[in-house]
Amino acid sequence: MKVLNKNDYQEIRTWIHRNARQLELSVWNYFFENGSREAVIDALSYYQNEDGGFGHAVEPDGWNPESSPYATLVVTGILRRTGAADAMGAGHPMMEGVFCYLESGAGRDENGWLFSVPSNDDWPRAPWWSYNEAENQLQSMGITAGLCAFILHYGKPETAVYQTALEYTAGILGKAAAAEDFGEMGAGGVCMLLGEVMMSGLNASFPCEGLMGKMAEVVNRSIERDTEKWAGYAPRPSEFIWAPDSPFYKGNEEIVEKELEYLIDTRKPGGVWDITWTWFALGEKYPKEFAVSENWWKASKAIEKLEFLRSFGRVKTEE
Repeated sequence: MKVLNKNDYQEIRTWIHRNARQLELSVWNYFFENGSREAVIDALSYYQNEDGGFGHAVEPDGWNPESSPYATLVVTGILRRTGAADAMGAGHPMMEGVFCYLESGAGRDENGWLFSVPSNDDWPRAPWWSYNEAENQLQSMGITAGLCAFILHYGKPETAVYQTALEYTAGILGKAAAAEDFGEMGAGGVCMLLGEVMMSGLNASFPCEGLMGKMAEVVNRSIERDTEKWAGYAPRPSEFIWAPDSPFYKGNEEIVEKELEYLIDTRKPGGVWDITWTWFALGEKYPKEFAVSENWWKASKAIEKLEFLRSFGRVKTEE
């Protein structure tokens, strides 16, 4: 069984400390060097706007300083992964700001929160962040599902934003029961929301029967099983399966094993992993910004990959 040995780990650690911005470094320190949640919260605070939402390239492919639903979703993911949301509680100013932004109506319509917002077009970005109404119709399901899961877990039932999340949840789960195309983020978002609904005891209020089985099928279809395509932008098992106790691990043990081996084999000597995408023509328009974004992403993805490897016992930090 291949593992990342102590020297491999130290090479990754050194690269992170030399290259990561403060945000990713605080997350790295939390997961691997006994860093604090408070440092993560402090780093995130510099990306929060007065309206409570987040921008300023907290998601490295979109340099829009204005708040957007997706940038805010990225932050909620960091808050959940690090346990910072639990440490702060709903009354913390950062959390109150998030709920205020989501309640404001900005960046959403009757179906949910938008994948892209018009002001994205004024800033360096990857092409998928250019405002596109058709893409919003397809891709917003995943964003809305992820934000609803966060609200249902951390929000207060008596608030307007919680009631909005309940309304959106009913629509999303009803749509998911009949949907075939979930967009790029839809499957993961719906799975997160469905898990939250079931854990919180709200499943009696929503059309959940049989939906977890369907989502397992959707996840299995979504995973790219041709490892030759993993060098490009393709959904690997780790997009849906983070640890041995993940609900979709059973039946996918073999393909997960292949990804674990693949990650160990493809790390750049002395550093981390390359990212698998570019900004295409917009990368030619914004070459300096993409170069910066690429480095930010390398740090972020290195943390994710190392977490994944460690959860399956593939990282040795000591001899």
